[in-house]
Amino acid sequence: MDSEDDDLYYGSGDDEEVEDGGEEEEEPDIASPVSCNLQKQYTILAEEAIKQFQENDISEVSNILSDSRALACTLLSRYNWDISFVFDEWFGNEEKVRDSTGISPKQKSVESAVYCKICLETVENNENVYTASCGHRFCADCWKSYVAVSINDGPGCVTMRCPEPKCKAVVGLDMVELVASEVDKQKYYQFLLRSYVDSKRNLKWCPAPGCELAIQFDAGDSNNYDVACDCGYKFCWNCTQESHRPVECETVDKWIKQNNSEAENTTWIMAFTKQCPKCHRNIEKNQGCNHMTCGRPCSFEFCWLCLEDWRAHTSRVCNTYKEEEEKSKEATRVHLDRYAHYYERWASNHKSWQTALADLEWLRNERIKKLANVQAEPEALLQFVLDAWIQIAECRLILKWTYAYGYYMPPEKSDKVRFFEYLQSEAETALERLHHCAEKEMDKYLNAGKPLEDFKDFRSKLAGLTNVTRNYFENLVRALENNLSEVEECVDYEKRNLPGSLDILTLST
Repeated sequence: MDSEDDDLYYGSGDDEEVEDGGEEEEEPDIASPVSCNLQKQYTILAEEAIKQFQENDISEVSNILSDSRALACTLLSRYNWDISFVFDEWFGNEEKVRDSTGISPKQKSVESAVYCKICLETVENNENVYTASCGHRFCADCWKSYVAVSINDGPGCVTMRCPEPKCKAVVGLDMVELVASEVDKQKYYQFLLRSYVDSKRNLKWCPAPGCELAIQFDAGDSNNYDVACDCGYKFCWNCTQESHRPVECETVDKWIKQNNSEAENTTWIMAFTKQCPKCHRNIEKNQGCNHMTCGRPCSFEFCWLCLEDWRAHTSRVCNTYKEEEEKSKEATRVHLDRYAHYYERWASNHKSWQTALADLEWLRNERIKKLANVQAEPEALLQFVLDAWIQIAECRLILKWTYAYGYYMPPEKSDKVRFFEYLQSEAETALERLHHCAEKEMDKYLNAGKPLEDFKDFRSKLAGLTNVTRNYFENLVRALENNLSEVEECVDYEKRNLPGSLDILTLST
């Protein structure tokens, strides 16, 4: 390829306004009740905005190096789209960079017939012969096929190499623009765009299925990594799991792995089954008698309690207490019961959270209009209903993760456990009152045949419960994020001779 095109990337160098999600950007529909008062630390970027940022980086490198945009794109892709690193490496040792990235100085084409090593045919017309910077020439049709296959193979196409065996020369943007179809070009651009976002420390794609927005994040001095994408999905920037304040990412990771593993099934087997002493198959006792008979072909008869051969079994040996064995069994059962306690409540709140999100969407699309018509109220004055449901959804998510937090609390720190359970209980009670009012009591005003005089009272009650619930959960989140430090700062309870409940009430105030 003998000429360089200075306007290759995304078709043109238009002057589109960058969609950077600045100060005019609207807040996400679902705002966290705990983090809504914090300064927003992220910007939501649509695809066009990301393209513009990428285009600016390519243009800057191209202008400073006084070379093609294709070369600039190759260098940036090779060095993770870090402009400073590109300049440091290039001006430090240009020859080394060219060698490592496969960007050789352009070779002059030779005006002669070419024998294409791919299709094994001779090409007489030099216009139908293309080459990368290395000078290896192949016919146009073979280049088109090679580039198309590489692009359709996936993201690796951004590091395509010359098809000549052992040649390290890069096949970059210029060749793609020359020989690829429009469909393949768009795929290639998407792979470049993905590599751009994936390489930036302060950029990530929204993990919600089907969402094509990216988040530009600036954590600053805050430990709050909650992000609310415009698609409606909330997630933690740090680990990309769903939003899980006030629980740390490490705790979430441990909890998810535990729930997804077979470890708890193994625990159940250890607690409620035993192995046949002869064939070692696991057996679950399904009748009251301790005289067990293993299934065929084993058919071994033994005692369920002591596992001795039933023919030589005596009650005296069986009834002898084996302390270590019993302690191990009891510890296994206690562990299983404790896990079941926290998992059941975690899963219940997870389901309630999903239901609340669905109800919130239903409210926005249908029920708010119906309520406005029945009660003869402008929709703008019914925002208090939406606020209540937003609060419910957010608090369900927070409450869900507090049970994972509680599971990993050291049981020996009884004061902290008591304080945590008190705050959790108070917050959960407030949430249940709010949820009941928004879900059950509102039906009266939705299904009324005419405006009801006590609708204003309902407005005051629901708005009040929303504020109270928000305050309880703010206290809960704040306490957990501070690792319940209030307990350590408090005067020793026993010396004060106060009842446990009063101790906790003192802490909470």
